[in-house]
Amino acid sequence: MTRLGDLERAVMDVLWDAVPAASDGVTVREVADALDGRELAYTTVMTVLDRLAGKGMVQREREGRAWRYRPAATREAHIAQLMLDALDLGGSRDAALVRFARSVTGTEADVLRSALAAEAGLADAGPARSAGAGASGRIEEPRAGGPALDEATDR
Repeated sequence: MTRLGDLERAVMDVLWDAVPAASDGVTVREVADALDGRELAYTTVMTVLDRLAGKGMVQREREGRAWRYRPAATREAHIAQLMLDALDLGGSRDAALVRFARSVTGTEADVLRSALAAEAGLADAGPARSAGAGASGRIEEPRAGGPALDEATDR
């Protein structure tokens, strides 16, 4: 996934903030108007939206002579893909993931544990005993092998 430039990110923020999933989207004029404080020509915003459509970041549909634009994916899905792409940059995805896991706050670690527990069908286990977490609150070594992860608060 390609990273977004500053203007592309600003346009995507407008789309993510302004367009509900069930919406038909917004026009170039509506995006340009939402980019308050930026003195951008209509054609500049149109070009950015066209490029974002080419990158697969936005979907567009013809409405008369104009296009209506909406995000192709949620902001969260985009950020998750960026994180996955970043993990793939290094030689060892596992090592990068371990380093990331050790850098999160205790609250963030609880969110990750809850998400993993829900994914594993263990939502009732609670944050300290969720998937992969042992009695000590540490994320234990998987049965298939690999490094054990310390809880973020045990850095």
